[in-house]
Formats: sequence, structure tokens, C-alpha cells
Amino acid sequence: MMNETFASVWDAIEDQPAEAENLKLRSKLMSALEQHIRSEGWTEAEAADRLAVPRTRISELLQGKITLFSIDALVTLLARAGLHVDLLVRDAA
Repeated sequence: MMNETFASVWDAIEDQPAEAENLKLRSKLMSALEQHIRSEGWTEAEAADRLAVPRTRISELLQGKITLFSIDALVTLLARAGLHVDLLVRDAA
């Protein structure tokens, strides 16, 4: 049995490098939004109101349902939360 090591869990579960990169980015965006919601002390209902989405959408976010969120949707939610997204592009390791 051969043990493989991966740079991230996304690299381990996704065969396509492009899809793994997409998942990594969505994961970081979701995490930043979740941390902001929690640091502000917002309930799911308050977060839904402030971000102009249904409460179920906030619930899905906080449950980590990554497949339900596009990068575009996450950037929109972060902007509505008053956050700015910076992007760093570099050579793949």
C-alpha cells in the first residue's frame, strides 16, 4: 500500500487540479464569511437580513455545504458583509 501526501484535503479528494483550486478558494471565502458572522455575534436570521439572503442560505453556509456556493456568490456575500476580498495568484508549487 502506497501512502500519498497532498498539499490540502482538496487535492486529495479532487482528481482535477483546477477543481481542487476552485474548492480551496471557495473554502477560504466561506471560512472568512463564517468567521465574520460569528465575530459579529449575528444569529442566522440577522445574518440573512444583513446579507439579503434566505435564512436557509446562511444555515447552508455555516454547515459548510461548499457545493452549494459559487465563488461569485461568496464574493457577493462578503461584500454585503462589508468585507473586501484580495486575490494573490502565484505559480503552483
